[in-house]
Amino acid sequence: KTTCNAVYKIGYHLVWCTKYRRKWFTAPWDGIMRAMLQRIAQEHDFDLQQLEVVADHVHCFVGAPPAVSPANIVRILKGASSRMFLHENPSFRPCMRDSEHLWNPSYYLGTVGDMSKDAVLNYIERQKQDA
Repeated sequence: KTTCNAVYKIGYHLVWCTKYRRKWFTAPWDGIMRAMLQRIAQEHDFDLQQLEVVADHVHCFVGAPPAVSPANIVRILKGASSRMFLHENPSFRPCMRDSEHLWNPSYYLGTVGDMSKDAVLNYIERQKQDA
């Protein structure tokens, strides 16, 4: 992938959970949330390569340009999906009982690239020798 200033290949493994790890996303809600996350990613030009909506959490593998921080990717996916889901599915609200939020505020982020950490370290170490 390229931008006017960069050539990049960055992938993020993201995981976030429902509030109180409640198992809200069983059928048909899991499919509805999946479609929404795909739509949000497309609207923001994120490269959503893999997505799985489990009963109490979401896993996704997504790429984005380097100018978009991983924290912003998570903020957009969680925030927009929560607002959109609750707005378009008012019948879901009783399932939430006393919770006002769909998602837990925390998340997991892992980066994935073309090279391993050892390959990068070896490459940098050899630069002075190869110059």
